[in-house]
Amino acid sequence: MGLVSRARERLAAVRRGAETLPSPNIWHWPDVYEVENRAQDVHDDIWRVLAEVADWTGRDVLDIGCGSGFHLPRFASTARHVTGVEPYEPLVRLAKDRVTLLPAVDVLTGSAQRLPLPDASVDVAHARTAYFFGPGCEQGLAEAERVLRPGGVLVIVDLDARHRPYGDWMRADLPEYDPVEVDRFFERMGFDRRAVETRWRFGDRESLESVLRIEFSSRVADRAARDVPGLDFPVGYRVLTRRKPTGLIF
Repeated sequence: MGLVSRARERLAAVRRGAETLPSPNIWHWPDVYEVENRAQDVHDDIWRVLAEVADWTGRDVLDIGCGSGFHLPRFASTARHVTGVEPYEPLVRLAKDRVTLLPAVDVLTGSAQRLPLPDASVDVAHARTAYFFGPGCEQGLAEAERVLRPGGVLVIVDLDARHRPYGDWMRADLPEYDPVEVDRFFERMGFDRRAVETRWRFGDRESLESVLRIEFSSRVADRAARDVPGLDFPVGYRVLTRRKPTGLIF
């Protein structure tokens, strides 16, 4: 199955409420995805916004769909405790290896729809380009609400398909994806939205083009490589936040 077909299947699976959604990139190319993670947000623009809307200092953090655990050490540097949850066992093993020397971090096998945590046990639930892609993710939203303490924050970081050039490439491969519909969905669900422009920067052309080829079809990856003559380009994100009311107790 091609990359675009897997991405389309994943979007459809979200809308069906599927238990586990195969990732079209990190599940198949974890080493290349590691290169992509290192290239993203080189000026820490997303991290600055996260600190403003969901400060995790001294608090308990959940990273939903943590993959190979790339973001866990960053949270653990100031959090009281960090839990990564990931459905794909090979990535769970990679994440555990990454945090083996960090006693305040646990990695558990589980899905967004069935988080392996007790009620009201975390202060910040974070998900980055994982599961929460719009209509169809209601069960995961309910689970995040369950595990959050009153006053806790769910923060979702996702790519903005309206931001050029990355959004143009996304829509070329996924014409059925409607970013306006997705924004309206999260507005109905009570989320605030902030647009963040970041910079992706690579050390060489081989790394840049290898990442483009795990994110897009061959046709679109070739176009993207032509669109980027250098080693970096801007990428837009949406940071979505919803705070659990302090009056709700499970």
